[in-house]
Amino acid sequence: MHTTKKEGKYTYYEAGEGTPIIILHGLMGGLSNFDGVAKYFPKEGYKVVIPELPIYTQSILKTNVKAFAKWVKDFITHMGYDRVIMLGNSLGGHIALYHTKMYPEKMLGLIITGSSGLYESAMGDSYPRRGDYEYIKRKAQDVFYDPAVATKEIVDEVFETANDRLKLIKTLTIAKSAIRHNMANDLPKMHIPTCIIWGRNDKVTPPEVAEEFHSLLPNSDLYWIDQCGHAAMMEHPDEFNRLMHEWLKKSNI
Repeated sequence: MHTTKKEGKYTYYEAGEGTPIIILHGLMGGLSNFDGVAKYFPKEGYKVVIPELPIYTQSILKTNVKAFAKWVKDFITHMGYDRVIMLGNSLGGHIALYHTKMYPEKMLGLIITGSSGLYESAMGDSYPRRGDYEYIKRKAQDVFYDPAVATKEIVDEVFETANDRLKLIKTLTIAKSAIRHNMANDLPKMHIPTCIIWGRNDKVTPPEVAEEFHSLLPNSDLYWIDQCGHAAMMEHPDEFNRLMHEWLKKSNI
């Protein structure tokens, strides 16, 4: 991505001035997945902040959705923000949802895309043949509607993670934690304005997952992007930004 700042245990990217939008990346996602958002929203009067989540660096006991949500709250406190907008993709969406459940007083609004929290197409099944590059490549391509979005750089990164024993153990620990922290019973009690932006062709968290989030969250709006997989902000950045900005204006956030 661009230049990141390091302060104590926190490493993050920051751009713009205004209401903070805290962006949480997914398990295999880096800060660069949100390049489109990071370029667009600072021009619209928002401060975009993307922390590097400690997915592979915390102890195994703190490698779970709840501990990551507390880490995010501590990061917001460290940055001196009162209330924030939060955007999360995949595991990042699940962490954002759990943070909203635990610390609603910190939240102005929530945007989720391809979020876990209700359904997992068992992340663990992605790793039985971890030495097989072509298998990993197919799995990475499945994340997107257009397989060409899964560049060699992205596939190499996933392959490296799958072949790092400690990262593999932590990935499986997180997958189990995501299933354990299912949020179906929590969502009806969460009244923070929530924007759900979903790819119509998402194979990881299929469209019915978005419908279920929308039906369970009492204050939610659902938007679809066609010919789009699990990472809408990467595959269709302009459309993603337009929908998110439209929702922020409509919600007066």
